[in-house]
Amino acid sequence: MKNKYSLSETLSTAYALLCTTLFYKGARLVRRPFYCRGKSRLQFDEGFTTGHHCRFDLLGTDGDKSKKLIIGKNCKLGDNVHIVANEKVIIGDNCLMASRIFISDTSHGHYSKVATDSSPDIPPDDRLLYMKPVSIGDNVWIGENVCILLGVKIGDGCIIGANSLVNRDVPDNCIVAGSPAKVLKQWNSKLRMWINIV
Repeated sequence: MKNKYSLSETLSTAYALLCTTLFYKGARLVRRPFYCRGKSRLQFDEGFTTGHHCRFDLLGTDGDKSKKLIIGKNCKLGDNVHIVANEKVIIGDNCLMASRIFISDTSHGHYSKVATDSSPDIPPDDRLLYMKPVSIGDNVWIGENVCILLGVKIGDGCIIGANSLVNRDVPDNCIVAGSPAKVLKQWNSKLRMWINIV
């Protein structure tokens, strides 16, 4: 399939390529605008590519230089991907993300039926931040408008269907979809095909 850019797209891409070379050495292309709070806490490998309007919030205390967002080789993110990593978000190699995806390892408050749950009397912005790391394996494809919440581990080779809310772990080589996301199919390596999960 041929992909022809208009003159304005060509100029925009050329500018983004220049900025990538200057500010994100080793990345393939970081399209503008790109927002990264806590850039020192970002680690990415070769082939890293973003769409337009991606936003990374990588917060930490003063002097904290630990890597909060770690992205593997050849990862490609679409437009408007928003990642919040206050503890740790790890994305494996060869991941493909569509647009309008939200991934967060943080919640404003705790809501798990325990004595330390956050009270609704407290404004959400004043509640203590609750964090659990997020891990996404290698060769994962994440569809449009997906939301991945704190504490989730997505295995290698998974496909996350468009408009899914992922709030629990996903085993290797599964297709999940829905809100909340449920396993629909799993890869059978002996039969070399996707098998429906009843």
